[in-house]
Amino acid sequence: MAKTAILVTRPLGDGLDEAVSLCEAAGYSVVSTVPRGHARRAKYGLGEGTVERLEEAAGRLGPDVVVLDELLRPSQNYNLASRIHTEILDREAVILEIFARRATSDEARLQVRLAQMRYEMSRARESVRLAKMGEQPGFMGIGKFGVDVYYDDIRHRMESVRARLRAAARRRELHRRSRERLGLRTVSLAGYTSAGKTTLFNALTGEDRQRGEEPFTTLSTTVRRAGIGGAERLVSDTVGFITELPAYMIEAFKSTLEEMTHADAIILVIDASDPAELAASKLSTCRRTLGELDVQPARVVVALNKADLVGDAELAALEAALGLDGTGAVRVSALAREGLDGLGRALDAVMGRGGE
Repeated sequence: MAKTAILVTRPLGDGLDEAVSLCEAAGYSVVSTVPRGHARRAKYGLGEGTVERLEEAAGRLGPDVVVLDELLRPSQNYNLASRIHTEILDREAVILEIFARRATSDEARLQVRLAQMRYEMSRARESVRLAKMGEQPGFMGIGKFGVDVYYDDIRHRMESVRARLRAAARRRELHRRSRERLGLRTVSLAGYTSAGKTTLFNALTGEDRQRGEEPFTTLSTTVRRAGIGGAERLVSDTVGFITELPAYMIEAFKSTLEEMTHADAIILVIDASDPAELAASKLSTCRRTLGELDVQPARVVVALNKADLVGDAELAALEAALGLDGTGAVRVSALAREGLDGLGRALDAVMGRGGE
């Protein structure tokens, strides 16, 4: 049975839907939403009016957790927990819980552990100070560690995990070189979480990988052969992007995401059924993340997925709103397996340019 949560987030818009989706993916059922005002107090990270509404809702509903769809400092988390008498999770803590639930391979579990330790380390100094106050012993699992001992302990554990991830990266590099010797070109799938990347991966390769509407269904890279366009290619599926995904989480999954750095072409999957404003926000997030991974725009083919759910006029309007009209964006339906030939031709054109 899912644990219950009160969600504190922006009152309207697509950010609310994403926040609810994240809570559900982490195993929490949202029983109430408290709109966050613009006013903020440093003590709580929220305005006093929001805190009062949250306090009333928590007293009435008795949730297992309170989720704030933003980043909190340890002192703010501590102050809210002390006043609300309920466990407080911020956005990054929820994402880390989803990662932990989704990780199935050894490498994915290592990547999640590294991200968790980075989250922990960024809060180490203030967390130790709070733990020493004695009002809430063991706050955030710290106990009686001195800050330097605690910090060094995390750093040592992080280096151990990084060493194991480097070994996995070396094995992947050997596989890449073997593929290159065979003359196989590679295509990597990228996109916002829940855009349908895994469904498209299945459609291209004939696989039957787990797919779903929940965020972060895929945490581990999978590579398979597929006949695309005029030749056989290797296709890889990777972890999905999300708004405000912190840099340290991208760094933790770098060994997985680096498949995109080495790919000959990238299929950037966009959900064509999203409203134009939301699709534009997601496209911006994806392009920014690809830029952080040093992926050149010339190697990217945009696939407007779920095109079967949208009429031609709406698709044309969406392409215009996203600045994709005349750019060669491909309309596809991964579920119905429509538009895959056009996608193959677009990939052939990109790889024919040598990814320049």
